[in-house]
Amino acid sequence: MVVLNWNGADDTIRCLHSLDAAALETPFRVLVVDNGSSDGSAGRIRRELPDAEILELPSNLGYGGGNNAGFRRAEEMGADEVLFLNNDTVVDSGFALPLLTVLRGEGGAGAVVPKIFYMANPSLIWYAGGEVSLRSGLVRHVGLRRHDGPRFSRPGTTGYATGCCVGLRVGVVRALGGFDEAFGMYAEDVDLSLRLRAMGLRIVFVPSSMVWHRVSGAFEGRLLRKLWLRTASTVRLLQKHGTPFSVPLFLLLLPLRLVPAAAGMFFSRLRREESA
Repeated sequence: MVVLNWNGADDTIRCLHSLDAAALETPFRVLVVDNGSSDGSAGRIRRELPDAEILELPSNLGYGGGNNAGFRRAEEMGADEVLFLNNDTVVDSGFALPLLTVLRGEGGAGAVVPKIFYMANPSLIWYAGGEVSLRSGLVRHVGLRRHDGPRFSRPGTTGYATGCCVGLRVGVVRALGGFDEAFGMYAEDVDLSLRLRAMGLRIVFVPSSMVWHRVSGAFEGRLLRKLWLRTASTVRLLQKHGTPFSVPLFLLLLPLRLVPAAAGMFFSRLRREESA
């Protein structure tokens, strides 16, 4: 289990406490990767959880770089599977076993993802699978901001795995070369998913595994910066995986998408403030 931290000790400590409870049901090791924090996060985590395994990086390598460093250490530790988990999450006590069962099965699963809810509204879905269109650049979460129900409780193949919580076999990550660090922030999980699918492997949504996400992000409160980074990463994604018409079509449709995207970020921020 790789948990990436950057100046987020409070979130990380809460996440680790939930993982400690989950490990009582299905044992696993947790590695915290401190991604060049400047707020003394690693020291705070050690004081709160003296047994925590922490890899301290000298600088912020971004989401992809930090998780790649964590993967290399997990590989050195002898892991057969690795699960990348955002630090601003808490997990259900039984979340690990369903993911591992599918990942270790014979169904050709290259990656597994749980059902993820908003922490501020525990019955409201944040992720119940993912869809991506390389024609238009549309990337969306199935079930986003919908209340849970039977339609979001069916396991099966999905289009992409969110980097918020994704489990893979170590050999698959090695074959993929890890996350593409050129993305910096956003879309690196979609890129990894597309490369995995190109290998003939499936991404499996496992709704019996549940996680709650605070939806914080490193750019909390900086809406324009966040939108710019998302747009730039989507353009990079389409240049890498799309057709010659993908980027022009994405840019043409961009104004129609910015308003709902901004609204979604705004309401996510309101939910965080209400839950604080």
